[in-house]
Amino acid sequence: MGRLLLKGGRVVDPKNKLDGVADVLVEDGRVAEVKPGVEVGEAEVIDCSGKIVCPGFLDMHVHLREPGHEESETIRTGTTAAAAGGFTAVCCMPNTSPPIDNASVVEFVMETAERDASVTVYPIGSVTKSQEGKELAEIGEMFEAGAVAFSDDGRCVMDSKLMRRAMEYASTFGATVIQHAEDHSLTEKGVANEGAMASMLGLSSMPSVAEETIVRRDIALAEYLQLPVHIAHISVAGAIQAVRDAKARGVKVTCEVTPHHFTLTDAAIEEFDTNAKMNPPLRSAADVEECVRGLQDGTIDCIATDHAPHHVDKKNLEFDIAAFGIVGLETCVGLTFDQLVHREFIDLSRMVELLAVNPAKILNLDRGSLSVGSSADITILDPEKEWTVRPESFKSLSRNTPFSGWRLKGAARGVVIGGKPLTF
Repeated sequence: MGRLLLKGGRVVDPKNKLDGVADVLVEDGRVAEVKPGVEVGEAEVIDCSGKIVCPGFLDMHVHLREPGHEESETIRTGTTAAAAGGFTAVCCMPNTSPPIDNASVVEFVMETAERDASVTVYPIGSVTKSQEGKELAEIGEMFEAGAVAFSDDGRCVMDSKLMRRAMEYASTFGATVIQHAEDHSLTEKGVANEGAMASMLGLSSMPSVAEETIVRRDIALAEYLQLPVHIAHISVAGAIQAVRDAKARGVKVTCEVTPHHFTLTDAAIEEFDTNAKMNPPLRSAADVEECVRGLQDGTIDCIATDHAPHHVDKKNLEFDIAAFGIVGLETCVGLTFDQLVHREFIDLSRMVELLAVNPAKILNLDRGSLSVGSSADITILDPEKEWTVRPESFKSLSRNTPFSGWRLKGAARGVVIGGKPLTF
């Protein structure tokens, strides 16, 4: 594969306590040296002056839609979007058709990714068969086939006994159960956050307590069993406080937040914009403030996009019946820079923890550092680049974003995948 030298960038590697100008030498797909003034003979050189060089970002919550919904996204297009957004790896959620609930579908995803993907793809298997919440899926067989975690994704595991068994079974393989925290009995037919905006628009609502109730239940299970649980796309202040309190007691609970939940409130749906319809729904200003505080104080472990592409036909409908979800792979880094780093809510080291170090740690993956000998999966960032979100230029097949026209400062400028540079 030869040599690659990333020259003169600011290397930010929290795991190795590095933050300073240095060169990164890559040989045969692995990090060979990290220090100032690396001297080599023949090598491909990328000038990284003024850029940030850090461990490759991992998005642990992505919908690639394949198999079954290739009109919205494919493994090829979704991973191309991931690379363009600064990610070197993604975890794909199991709500495909058929769902990723057995080893054969895991193998299909792995084989398709091997052929088509621009970045590393880690499948997440279903907790229950057909994601119906009735019977455990074959967690062991899916893990052996390549699944790295288990989730029923948009469907909460409502049965407490089943959730317990899933946590116990997954833990025997060192894997974590990821919960979509939503008490469906409280949110039935809901399409927006319960509050003044939903009332004004006449929309059926989803109360914040529906999320908090499940988070508190799963924390109780994790504490009783002394096993880990991960909360997907946390969005309400009460749930975040519950996680904060649990961590203080030593409970093995982790959680993620999306860029849309730390930037937007339910005011975004005022014009019935279906691009702002998502699940969990956009919440109140107080909830957004708590999401930011959770990122600052360590309560929230990572940022994940919940990249949910939809064909225009599924969004160009009345708000009540339009699909939930937005694309996020190509706006995540820009929003994190613009809304968090440049506003001094978090620093660059914390940004790298949230997008690289902690996701890998939660999933027990050997990623998230520039240690000598590690796979050369590297993200290159330009903190000063100003750009405008233009959905028509997305690499994703879908365009469903509420951030169209936003002017952002900070962007991904390239990635290195297993020693192979992809710059743009």
